[in-house]
Amino acid sequence: MSAAMHELLAILDLEKLEHNLFRGRSPKLDWQRVFGGQTIAQALVAAQRTVGPERQVHSLHGYFMRPGDTKVPIIYEVDRIRDGGSFTTRRVVAVQHGQAIFSLEASFQGDEGGLEHQAPMPLDVPPPESLLDQRQLIGQFGDSVPEGIRRYWERDRPIEMKPVMLKHYTSREKLEPRQNIWIRTSGPVPADRGTQAAVLAYLSDMTLLDTSTFAHGRAIFDPDIQAASLDHAMWFHRRHPMDSWLLYSQDSPSTQGGRGFTRGAIYAQDGTLIASVAQEGLIRLRHPPAA
Repeated sequence: MSAAMHELLAILDLEKLEHNLFRGRSPKLDWQRVFGGQTIAQALVAAQRTVGPERQVHSLHGYFMRPGDTKVPIIYEVDRIRDGGSFTTRRVVAVQHGQAIFSLEASFQGDEGGLEHQAPMPLDVPPPESLLDQRQLIGQFGDSVPEGIRRYWERDRPIEMKPVMLKHYTSREKLEPRQNIWIRTSGPVPADRGTQAAVLAYLSDMTLLDTSTFAHGRAIFDPDIQAASLDHAMWFHRRHPMDSWLLYSQDSPSTQGGRGFTRGAIYAQDGTLIASVAQEGLIRLRHPPAA
């Protein structure tokens, strides 16, 4: 297990302070703000700690309100909204410096049988074994990768990624706003369903917002773009071991009003649709082009 993966599992083990009150921390890294996926995952863990093991998360909806401070703990306060006959609902507010930075609502359900279908995994995607990882891409393409993306790829992370399409990273060509990217953890994930759901929520925030810039020949790390996640929704469809590569298939139906909207589907290598994601984020030009 990589050190980054070990640290991810450590920060997901929240400290209980009081009934419905938990404390989380950030990795000891030089990040300017808390990674959104971390806040989603930790808030989900806080909610899970107040729900019995017979019910698992099936959906979550979160709003980002302020950038998180990596230097101080995050306090997660859980509101036990409802414990129903079939569903359990929780609201979580993440607080730093006396102010809310993130809110999440999550719904939990016990396993049930019933009607079932799923959208198929894209067929025209090469297997991950045939693709380069991020560090290999830096070695092969060197200076053709923008500095912001290169710095992002060089960081030690608990998640490994292999993008299928490279044009977005090596050119400013206007592209169809969709991408497929293989993604996996850099070490094993414990088998308990709560931890697996939290790790899946963590990685679901990666690369998604960037897809909304493809149609404009831009990248989320461009110096004249102000980018930040605004909200995040996720639906957990099927349980599946997280012990291999996952395909994150993404598209962006709309960018307007300084906001980009993106969708994602997460598949296991055997084609099982594990989860669906939707996110809107700030994609604001710092210096709008002249008319």
